[in-house]
Amino acid sequence: MPHHQRVFLPGHVWHITHRCYRHQFLLQHSRERRCWRHWLWAATQRYRLCVLNYMATCNHVHLLVRDSGHGEIPLSMQLIASGTADAYRRRFPHKGSYWEPRYHATAVDSHGYLARCLVYMDLNMVRAGKVLHPVEWDLCGYRELQQGPGAEDIIDRQMLMELLQLPREEVLRREHRAWVEAALKDETHRRESCWSDSLAVGNLNFVARYQAAMGASGQQRKRLQQGEGYLLREPHPEYGSCHPQS
Repeated sequence: MPHHQRVFLPGHVWHITHRCYRHQFLLQHSRERRCWRHWLWAATQRYRLCVLNYMATCNHVHLLVRDSGHGEIPLSMQLIASGTADAYRRRFPHKGSYWEPRYHATAVDSHGYLARCLVYMDLNMVRAGKVLHPVEWDLCGYRELQQGPGAEDIIDRQMLMELLQLPREEVLRREHRAWVEAALKDETHRRESCWSDSLAVGNLNFVARYQAAMGASGQQRKRLQQGEGYLLREPHPEYGSCHPQS
């Protein structure tokens, strides 16, 4: 399921995108999205997956996770994908694949880029025209963070605060809400392909280190400047979305 050349580096943050097979709307009902969330929660319990944000749309999902170096990301993705697909097949006579064969993972620099990626994920269904504000969508990390701690929470607030260098949960909620409101007001929530099509996004040193960690295969990738930051591209991006819900 994962890309065979993916390099997961301990301590790094990853934005993961996984799409339903051929962009089918297999997550269009709230029940299917809740099922996906259940298996995501199970992954945090079984493999200690560190989740920083999440979003389930009608035909794909987003995850923001931190790698601890114990192989929890591929194990978790396998558990979540198989659990969701099996539950769907028990309810509907669905034949064939439920998910695309592999998911895409982008390494995200935690210094200045993590907050941008967090908000980008939050505004996914706003971009799709389904809601006017992320709080209106039934299954997303924005609602969990803003509503405060709960019994089956998924997001690791402590790790998120540490990475964002925020001292307390009330500060996290306030800053998070302000970032989203600013993006909505400035209409800066357009699709940015770098978060789903790149191998790494961050400052020059961050991207260069990741490229070097890939070894010989990293030299075949293109390092490009985008604004004040950099990104590492595949020679021929394969995971770009052809659907506006991205």
